[in-house]
Amino acid sequence: MMLTAGQIRMARGFLRWSVADLAKASGVSSATIRRMEEAEGVPNSLADNLAKLRQAFEAEGIDFIPENGGLAGVRPRRKP
Repeated sequence: MMLTAGQIRMARGFLRWSVADLAKASGVSSATIRRMEEAEGVPNSLADNLAKLRQAFEAEGIDFIPENGGLAGVRPRRKP
């Protein structure tokens, strides 16, 4: 599943991360992250950059919810 711009914004907001925080955690430039967040739907970006963002968020306990008939979203991972 590819991340949507909305999911990137939601996950960053949930973690209370600035764009700079996400850039540091993911290795993706701040300018690229800003451009991705301004998109509608799946950002027109390298799949590798989207994967890096996803990995950074998942390392912090964020799960991504696919559209599945509704809107795509994010949620904190359940603790075992």
